[in-house]
Formats: sequence, structure tokens, C-alpha cells
Amino acid sequence: MINGDVSFWWSQVGRPAPRAPLPGSTRADVCIVGAGYTGLWVAYYVKKAAPQLRVVILEQRFAGYGASGRNGGWLTNSVTGGRDQYVQSHGRDAASAFQLAMNDTVDEVIRVAAFEGIDADIVKGGEFTVAYDRPQQRRLEAAVRAEQAWPHTDVELLSAEDATAQINVAGSTGAMWHPHCARIQPAKLVAGLTRAVLALGVEIYDDTRVTEITPHAARTARGTVEAEFIVRATEGFTAGLAGLHRAWLPMNSSLIVTEPLGADAWAGIGWANRATLGDMAHAYMYAQRTADDRIAIGGRGVPYRFGSKTDSDGHTPASTVEALRGILHRFFPGTTDAAIAHAWSGVLGVPRDWAATVGLDRRTGLAWAGGYVGTGVATTNLAGRTLTDLILGRASTLTELPWVNHRVRNWEPEPLRWLAVTALYQAYTRADRAELTRRESTSPLATLADRVSGRGH
Repeated sequence: MINGDVSFWWSQVGRPAPRAPLPGSTRADVCIVGAGYTGLWVAYYVKKAAPQLRVVILEQRFAGYGASGRNGGWLTNSVTGGRDQYVQSHGRDAASAFQLAMNDTVDEVIRVAAFEGIDADIVKGGEFTVAYDRPQQRRLEAAVRAEQAWPHTDVELLSAEDATAQINVAGSTGAMWHPHCARIQPAKLVAGLTRAVLALGVEIYDDTRVTEITPHAARTARGTVEAEFIVRATEGFTAGLAGLHRAWLPMNSSLIVTEPLGADAWAGIGWANRATLGDMAHAYMYAQRTADDRIAIGGRGVPYRFGSKTDSDGHTPASTVEALRGILHRFFPGTTDAAIAHAWSGVLGVPRDWAATVGLDRRTGLAWAGGYVGTGVATTNLAGRTLTDLILGRASTLTELPWVNHRVRNWEPEPLRWLAVTALYQAYTRADRAELTRRESTSPLATLADRVSGRGH
């Protein structure tokens, strides 16, 4: 088994050849910090709309080194943190418009991939969420009712029999499904986007870590880039920037992937539509059937490292690998003899209120997008198009969405931050264990953790 090496996705396609670092101080029209999905989408749409602008991206390692090249491959329509948070502040119509925009974003990513000739193993099979104990089933049914009360969600409730016929998860009591989700190979998408922006004339400088962002300037040890607009697109690495240590918490998530499974195994599992797979647990899992017939399955593992530290090239603790292996075998008992080919981890950005945000301060030229809490594969595209409109001064339906210029308070200082996050996920894990073995209703541990966290999980 390979452990780390950034991700299985990158091992499939091969890491990109290193690009030159920033050769010294320079000026640009738009400087983007971070060459993940957010930064690449901003560069793509800005350069398409205004090809005369000089667009520069500064990247600490290589394009797609962070979450964009390590995630579970869910291109889905989730409004990060949920729609309900916007009802009181902006009204139900605005929240509903946000949902419709996310639905459209899934199709926009698929459109651009096709237009640019990016083969990212995209299959739009929808999102499938399973329950396998009574408390989960109750939460599932409540979630379906809540979703069906909104337009544009298109959620269906599946019986245990119908759920099992689609994906044979052991002990399924039911599932919900919606069509606005596609499975992707993350590194293939980020590599294709990188090629597309380079072809448009965007400059990407690798091995150039930004240490501080100030009005109209991004500072590195290799020089300073001055620009009318500086876009912070650093997601889980935001805490490494001067003055932003408590802005977004870098939450760890880990994955394993099996060797390719044979036809007999798939005959028992099903999963023919290649929908993405999640569950109703509190410490939830996420999975996909890959293009070469592996199962990639992920979850939290060690959720947070003291002091907002990030991992070393995706290395994953053995205990996390074993926990994910246990989920795999519980879901699909026929996989017990399947070898685990690769394990890896990455960090995602979590704001204190668990709500993603995008915005621009025209006075300072400082723009930002992120805090996706694991839903960034699609949301980054919406962020890229929204920031393009903001930077070019174009009023649009996107710039009116309720997440634009949303502000959030900082996380607590250490050691409170580490203690709180660690305790929360221990509570969620214990709650899941209790529900699986003996409880008939949602564990009060999970309810308390939801209340303390300020948003949920």
C-alpha cells in the first residue's frame, strides 16, 4: 500500500513537471494566491472575459497539490452550510436562487470540461445517501422532507429494497438520491484546468509560497507581486498566511482506495450508475466507484492537528487507514479480500460558521473565496465566476447571491480550538457507535456537538 505521495489521483496521472518559481518582484492586473480549483477557475473566467489582463498565480508547490488534487471526487450541488442560514438574512427566494445556481454549476463544470477537452472520468450519476440503522433512517426521512420543501432539490426517498438494488450496502434501511452530482477524477480535472489557463496566457509560478497578503500586494521570499486585485484562494492552507491563523480551520480528511474489483464483486455490489455514495452518520463517510472499478472511500480520521498544522504530502496514520478499511468492509462485506492500494489525506477549509464565502473589497483590492467544508469541487467554479464579475465590476445574478461578501468571526485561539474540535469529533464517533449498536433515536451526544459547533458537521 502506498501511503501519502499526495494522492492516488495524482499517482494515476503522474505529477506535473515543475514550473519555474517567481523570478522576482513584478506587477500584474490580477494576482491569485493558490493554484487549486478556486484559483484556476478565477484565472480561467477572468482571462476569457478580459484577455488583455495580466493574470499571475502563485502556488506553494504545484497546481492541485492541495484539496483540489486529493478530494473524494464529488461534483455536487450542496450549498455549504445549508440554505436555511440565508433565509433570515436574505429571504427564502435568495436562498432558493443559491440552490439553483449550485445545480447549474454542476452542469457548467461538465460543460467546460467537454469544451476544453478535459477527460476527468465524469459520470453524472447523482448523489446517493444511505441509512443503515434506525436513528439514521429517521434523520434520512427528515432530511428528505426538508429537501422536498424547497424547489430545485429533486430529492427522492428510496425504500430499503430500492436502495439495495442500486448500491448493495449491507443492512441498508433506505436511501435518498438526487440527480445534481457527478463523479470525477479530481487530479484529471485540475490538470486539465491548468492546461486550459496556461493556453489562455495565465502565468503560474510553482514553489512560490506567499507569506503575507496586503492591499494590492502578495509577498513571497522570491519577490512581491503588486496588482490591482489580489485573490486569496488558499482554502485549507489559509492559516499559514500572516494575520489569518484563526480565519479558517484546516480540517483533515482521509481516503483509501482498493485495488480494482472483479466482475463478481461488482455483481454483488451493483453501483452501476456510479453515483457518489454517502451516509447519514454524524462522522460521515463519502465514496465513489472509480473509472477503473475501484472503491475510493473517505472520512475524517484525525480531524485537526494542533496549531492548524497540515500534513506532509498526504501521509495518513495507520489507525485512520484501519478505520476506513472497517467502514469499507462493513458496507461491502465482499471486499474483505481486496487489497488497499493507496491511502492519503488532505485539508479543507472550515469557517467558524461552516458557511463558504466569496467577496471583494474594492478599496484594498483584496478578494477571497473558500471555506467550502468539503463541498468545493463545484462551489469553486461558482466562486470563480462570481469573483470574475466582482473584479470586472459586472453586476449579475451571481454577485447578488447571499454568500457574497459574507463575513465570519475567527476561530478560538489554541488550545481551545484543538480541544473543541477533537472533543466534537469524539462525540460524533461515540454517537455513531451507540446508534449502530443499541440506540433507537439520535444520540444526545451528537445533538450537543451540533449545538456547540455552531453549525453542525
